[in-house]
Amino acid sequence: MLKHLLAAVLLLSLQTTYAQLQLGLKAGVNISNFVGGDFKNIENESLTRPYAGAYVRWRFANNLGLQPEVVWSEQGAKLKSSTTEFDAKVSYINVPIMLQYHFNSLYIEIGPQVGFKLNEDVPDASSEDFTKSSDVAGALGLGFETKLGLGINARYILGLSSIGNIESPDYSSDFKNGVFQVGLFYTFLNKKKVEQ
Repeated sequence: MLKHLLAAVLLLSLQTTYAQLQLGLKAGVNISNFVGGDFKNIENESLTRPYAGAYVRWRFANNLGLQPEVVWSEQGAKLKSSTTEFDAKVSYINVPIMLQYHFNSLYIEIGPQVGFKLNEDVPDASSEDFTKSSDVAGALGLGFETKLGLGINARYILGLSSIGNIESPDYSSDFKNGVFQVGLFYTFLNKKKVEQ
């Protein structure tokens, strides 16, 4: 009898854990720039590029959730001087881990992010390594999700580590990523609200 009771409790706990897991896809646009540093003879302006990724959300209470993500993200800035103008584009695989607090359909989120550089396209750079191979950042955002699982999210991501990898008379290397993201997402598994 005790074995059957323990098996029933284990099965119930597994079902509860499974019900709390949600999967989803997301995509949108980055409005990014290089922040900080000393751009002496260079003007830097925002660059608009895409992002896309997937996430797993663990709802461990009615209001709280933890959402790890894997996101391909193209970032960078427009750089202009008196003689040239070009887009400095850097592609990353970003891995944010967001703690979310839900108010029915609305939620706020905060968390760390680590980025791994895939490649870069900086036409006027004398080196292939204009930026470092990784990036550490913090993220803060908010979103709205319908009962169908479709939603919209806005997030600001501020670099905590310098990403510049070369020295130049025109700028120092201690600049960071600053990215505003806005996009759509769809949660397609277990959209049922978690019971406390």
